[in-house]
Amino acid sequence: MDIKYLGHASFFIKSKEAKLVTDPFDPKMVGLKFPKVEADIVTVSHHHSDHDQTNLINGEPLVIDMPGEYEKKGLRVFGHQSYHDKQKGAERGENIVYKIEGEGVSLLHCGDLGIVLDDAFIDTIGDVDVLLVPVGGFFTIDAVEASELVKKIEPSIVIPMHYNSSKLNQQVFAKLLPVSEFLKKIGQESAVPVSKLTIKKEELEEEMKVVVMEISS
Repeated sequence: MDIKYLGHASFFIKSKEAKLVTDPFDPKMVGLKFPKVEADIVTVSHHHSDHDQTNLINGEPLVIDMPGEYEKKGLRVFGHQSYHDKQKGAERGENIVYKIEGEGVSLLHCGDLGIVLDDAFIDTIGDVDVLLVPVGGFFTIDAVEASELVKKIEPSIVIPMHYNSSKLNQQVFAKLLPVSEFLKKIGQESAVPVSKLTIKKEELEEEMKVVVMEISS
């Protein structure tokens, strides 16, 4: 399974048979170009324009924007309802956490998660190999909360997302913290950005590692 980072909370995930995109964003709002990409499945964690621009995806994808169980071309997707804030959605609404399974590998895309998931929720989700987690704070959990979530879930690989960088539209995202805050908190400050991550179940290691991904154009 291959993973590329399209920026913000958007990833391109490719198995042998299927292509999936998470949270496609509005380039004007985010400040990043959104690449031309084709997909079989698109997951939308919530309907804010930096996460739900499904019209930018080529092909005839299955668009998933609500909790439930889905399957297409060998990829299984499980949507679990959570919250975008600490007030049970009163501030920013609901958020869907997606577990994606294929080729023996399980990924968890947290969307704009605003709370640290409790143990009962994590038990429902089950084992997670790769955790795609927001770390920038303000709109989502921050570096401290994200590292707490990582300890609870115990994935093999953690990929941070939804953090500030000079490329983002600062009029909208100035309050987000950079990824360095999370790396410092979790003790992996030496993480070198990679352009693509290929994951094979048999190659996953017991010791957790953080992978920072370069934005793919």
